Amino acid sequence: MNVFGKAHLGYLVIETEKFSDWRRFGEDAIGMHCDELSTEHMRFRLDDHECRFLLQRGPAEDVVTIGWHIDDHNTVDEIVRRVTTAGIPVAEGTDEETALRGVERLLRFPGPKGLTQEVFTTANTAAAPPRIRHRGFVTGSAGMGHVAITSTKPAQLHGYYDTVFDARLSDFIDETISGVKLKIRFLRVNERHHSVAIAAVRGLPVNPIRTRVQHLNIQAAELDDMVDSYQRVTALGFDMALAIGQHTNDRELSFYAITPSGFEWEVGWNPIVVDETTWEPTTHQGISIWGHTPVGQTVIDKLAQFKTGAQSLLHREDTVPALAGTSIRT
Repeated sequence: MNVFGKAHLGYLVIETEKFSDWRRFGEDAIGMHCDELSTEHMRFRLDDHECRFLLQRGPAEDVVTIGWHIDDHNTVDEIVRRVTTAGIPVAEGTDEETALRGVERLLRFPGPKGLTQEVFTTANTAAAPPRIRHRGFVTGSAGMGHVAITSTKPAQLHGYYDTVFDARLSDFIDETISGVKLKIRFLRVNERHHSVAIAAVRGLPVNPIRTRVQHLNIQAAELDDMVDSYQRVTALGFDMALAIGQHTNDRELSFYAITPSGFEWEVGWNPIVVDETTWEPTTHQGISIWGHTPVGQTVIDKLAQFKTGAQSLLHREDTVPALAGTSIRT
């Protein structure tokens, strides 16, 4: 059984102690619907799903879980078979966990870089439409956006998402930032150009990013929505990482803001949709056709990245080796 086309990015779980900052960022700046459930949990909505982002109180200041919406139970069974055949445990979520995520049932298993992977088939829909600050966000059959991950072992991460979800390579980007050469590969699990991007420093086993996820992406329905969100982020005093620009590979127009937890949040508009009958992977030089200029980065910021990169040499990156390339499909 092929899983490709039957998996969609459904939700993300973020662990943070900065609830008040996140509410201002998510609701007032980005423009999402916010539900404060308790002192320990808060959710953001993009559409009729009860949950697209679950914030839970904790010290990580990072994304800790990726939730995948799977089309049917047979496909979930196939994913579970692949994972358990490799000797990796699969656990069922509790009633409280499923309620917080707004799903009927979920299963979880370990993922690369400590990112727990969760799969579910049915998302609960809210009784009332979301209160958002513009016309809406694009989710649907392509999922809600993507995550970008930096790694010292990009081939193993690629192997993991290929083994579990039959991910396909969309393309590569070669980029040099401040003298550091990066290779970025873009993986799709459905018609969205990519649901997972994996970046690595070429020739050096270092990772300059503290967080598990370097950035996450959501897609605005209209160009004006993306521009308005950019202006609100700036007006409310949140830091901007990259100004508005257009990517070379998926042609998406976007900007990158810095979240209260330190990773980046990309709001984009109008990426291309992959046509499986004609698509061929290629390599692009540079991430942007125009724009995406760095905003406000200081020498201290660069030194912090170099320090993080040096520290990464002392830590072994978990890639879940049993799922990092062995073919265990039916």
